[in-house]
Amino acid sequence: MTVRPHRRKSSYSEGGDGNTCVEIAALPTRVAIRDSKAPSWGTLTAPVGAFAALIQSLKRTTV
Repeated sequence: MTVRPHRRKSSYSEGGDGNTCVEIAALPTRVAIRDSKAPSWGTLTAPVGAFAALIQSLKRTTV
C-alpha cells in the first residue's frame, strides 16, 4: 500500500500575483517540496536537517 504524504501549502502562496505556490510534505527522513500549480513537474526532496537549515537561513535574510 502506498501512503500519500500530507502536503501543506506555504502561507505566503496566497498573496501577490499567485506565482509563489509551494507545498511541502514531511516524510520520515526527508522533506518533499513541489510547485502546487504544477505537481506533475516532480518533487524535490531534502534531508530534514538540510531543509531546516535552509529555512533558518531564509528567515535571517528576509527583510
